[in-house]
Amino acid sequence: MASLESLLKKVRACDICAADLPLGPRPTVAAKSSAKIMIIGQAPGTKVHETGIPWNDPSGDRLRDWLGVNRETFYDDHRIAIMPMGFCYPGRLERGGDKPPRPECAPAWHEKILAGLPNIELTMLVGMYAQKYYLAAENKKTLTETVRHWQDFGPAIMPTPHPSWRTTAWLKKNPWFEVELLPVLRQKVTKLLQG
Repeated sequence: MASLESLLKKVRACDICAADLPLGPRPTVAAKSSAKIMIIGQAPGTKVHETGIPWNDPSGDRLRDWLGVNRETFYDDHRIAIMPMGFCYPGRLERGGDKPPRPECAPAWHEKILAGLPNIELTMLVGMYAQKYYLAAENKKTLTETVRHWQDFGPAIMPTPHPSWRTTAWLKKNPWFEVELLPVLRQKVTKLLQG
């Protein structure tokens, strides 16, 4: 427990890509060694950067709805760990939307953090960046294909799209996500949180 806490202090003080961050470093991560659920997302947006609270925005509201949990449960880091692919806000693209997560974060920190989380039974890979990194060769050609084949990744891994407003159109085109995947996800989450 102490080693994970000291590691997270180092992560929160990380500035390895500070020169490339338009708002400066503010690494966002939440975890305790007792957590059973891990959420690996993309990178914080501006609202998360301002508050330092992961998923503290409309995307987080949708994600909590997908999980079937309230804010209090979601932010109980004894039960749910949250680790993005990039720990800081990466800036905006000229054509709109946020830049990809910084590539330095995952190789520098993920393996060390995961080593301090021995009780994780469900890992959610939220968005294509987490899926490409963690599924590697098993990742399909598109996010839709990857999420559509969610059962291929076993009971411990669940890929989902990113829950941003941009996903609204995707959800309309892919009603199976809410009909087939979400009930299973919610059941798993409920079971792990009660257990």
